[in-house]
Amino acid sequence: MLGAMSTAQPKNPLHGITLEQIVTELVAHYGWPELAARVRINCFAQDPSVASSLKFLRKTPWAREKVEGLYLFMLRERKRAARG
Repeated sequence: MLGAMSTAQPKNPLHGITLEQIVTELVAHYGWPELAARVRINCFAQDPSVASSLKFLRKTPWAREKVEGLYLFMLRERKRAARG
């Protein structure tokens, strides 16, 4: 049962979205300085780029989780703003 759920993932908002898309959208929404303030990692604060961020995030699960969490928060905020 669990295998079937993880394959389909109909309710997973991150399913089908690449890490590059996530970082790019976060930068477009918040900008590098705000992103660095929200997720305290050097690749967002010092000479930031999407490429260097992807390299770090792919090797660092805890940082990737924080970035994915912020992305989900941003999606919820967008949804709320669209309703109001």
